[in-house]
Parts: sequence; structure tokens; C-alpha cells
Amino acid sequence: MGAFSIAEKLDRLFRQVRAAGQAEPSYMAVAEAIRTTQGVPISHTYIWQLRTGRRDNPTIQHLTALAAYFGVPVSYFLDDEQTRRVDAQLELLQSIRDAGVTEIALRAADVSPRGRETISELIRKVWESEQSPE
Repeated sequence: MGAFSIAEKLDRLFRQVRAAGQAEPSYMAVAEAIRTTQGVPISHTYIWQLRTGRRDNPTIQHLTALAAYFGVPVSYFLDDEQTRRVDAQLELLQSIRDAGVTEIALRAADVSPRGRETISELIRKVWESEQSPE
């Protein structure tokens, strides 16, 4: 077994993979989404058992379904090095979301290239002014 258990990995996914301001999904919601979108039979109780470590030997079908639901490669559950890489990406995404960068980026997507250059320059100037000692 690797350094990280299935339970630890699944717990991190529940805590980190969600929209800004949203609570983590319920076990029922995850199970229903997997059954509906992927056709994989899985119960909310089984997902809870996996997350809490009461069950620790899921089928590859269940791991694949959980990985697809959370948007990570199935290797996240199987390879601790992959887990570290994905966790680092998830932490970065969380930081970006917490900083409000997502909203800025989404709004900037509808701006002309010249407008984006102007926005970029303004952000750089604000950053520089906040970095210099007063």
C-alpha cells in the first residue's frame, strides 16, 4: 500500500473539488451522479465506507467512476506520485478560486485582445505598487 490510503485520497477530493462557495457534495449526490451519468451501480453508503476507511479495496470500476466524477485520472487513487501532482494542482486551483482570480479571468475572456492587455498592465501596476515599501 502506498503512503496515502484510498480513504485519505477520497477525503481530499470531497474537500477540494467543488465550486467556490459550495459545500462538499453529499454521498447521495455523488452516488446518484455516478449512476446516472456513468451507469455504474454504487451506493452512497459504499462511498461513505471508502471515505472513512471502513472499506479499502474498491473495484477498478468504482475507482474509475469516482475519478471521473471528481475530474481526476484514475491513477490518482493508484499512484502516490500522481496523487501528489494532482493534489498540488487542486491546491493551486483552490488558491486561485479563493483569490477571486476565476471571476476576473472569466470576465476578461469576453474582452478584446487590446482590452486584455490593458487589464494585464493595470494588474501589474497594482501589484508593483503593493510590493514597494511605502
